[in-house]
Amino acid sequence: MLEDIETLVRCESPSSDHAAVARSADVVAALGRRLLGVEPERIVTDGVTHLRWRFGGDPRVLLLGHHDTVWPVGALETHPFDVTDGVLRGPGCFDMKAGVVMALHAAAAQPDRSGLSILITGDEEVGSPTSRALIEEEAWGCEAVFVLEASADGGALKCHRKGTSLYWIEVDGRAAHAGLEPEKGRNAGIEIAHQILAVSQLGNAERGTTVVPTALTAGTTMNTVPAAARVSVDVRAWDKAEQERVDAAIRELRPVLDGTQVRIVGGINRAPLETESSQALFDLACVLAKELGLAPLTSAAVGGASDGNFTAGMGIPTLDGLGAVGGGAHADHEHVLVEELPRRTALLTELVKTVLAQGNPYAATNSAGDSGAAQR
Repeated sequence: MLEDIETLVRCESPSSDHAAVARSADVVAALGRRLLGVEPERIVTDGVTHLRWRFGGDPRVLLLGHHDTVWPVGALETHPFDVTDGVLRGPGCFDMKAGVVMALHAAAAQPDRSGLSILITGDEEVGSPTSRALIEEEAWGCEAVFVLEASADGGALKCHRKGTSLYWIEVDGRAAHAGLEPEKGRNAGIEIAHQILAVSQLGNAERGTTVVPTALTAGTTMNTVPAAARVSVDVRAWDKAEQERVDAAIRELRPVLDGTQVRIVGGINRAPLETESSQALFDLACVLAKELGLAPLTSAAVGGASDGNFTAGMGIPTLDGLGAVGGGAHADHEHVLVEELPRRTALLTELVKTVLAQGNPYAATNSAGDSGAAQR
């Protein structure tokens, strides 16, 4: 597994570089071919390469991961692959190339793969614009989706994730010379400031809802009244009602300055992965971990979203954070704890085998699972 992770990490794959992602897909495909004995289906959408393996008819269990990273080509020069004192390092090792390797090894260990699907996408780090439909298509009708994103602190499984919404507020004004006749302009920079102040008041600390203006642009030159401005807004919420409240409020924004126009682009990206979607699978994982002699499992609620939000939002039972144990996602200290790799892969192997063989005996107490069954 260490050799396989090294091979994937050494093939850099920033989401925005489609050629690099295609090269990475070749490496992942070769690894899967060696372990599983079959080629994956290559699905290229808008230049982004995704990989899918299907075994034995309609999927019942989906292993879900991604092979793109946030690290640019050349990151290996400053963050080389390394394993020292039981710690593996390298760009994208934790998020989530180790998880891809774990998924393929767990699939290879199955005595019967009928009903198993593996989907490794190439654009998760930028919001899954080309893979969302593919993910939802593959998850539809599944009894379980196991997401190979890295664990939370201490190896906790991610049983509750915030939903995310992404917006761009765009302002049109009118340019004018800033020194000669500024009064003839309509300052888009001032208008965008009003809009930023308005959206910054939409969060709700008690409910954990955050509304954060982030990237901002306005104007063209020092001596010109800005004719256009734009700000992006990141929204996170634990429940769908809060997402919808903020969405409605943002769409009600109106210009403050006469002669300016405000446009809202974007919207709700991922619904929350709520505890009800993961509880039954987490209960099963706890039982299997005990049978395997592993330490008791813990769960966590995290602010970040994943592709598991899509499947949970469909009512499909989804358990996330089954990948590497370590830390430092997207950061200089990104790392994986080597001793946990075989333990977590053994747990994943048993989860897949159990659900494929008999379903989840704990699903009867899970409302999301019942809902998913009704939809199927």
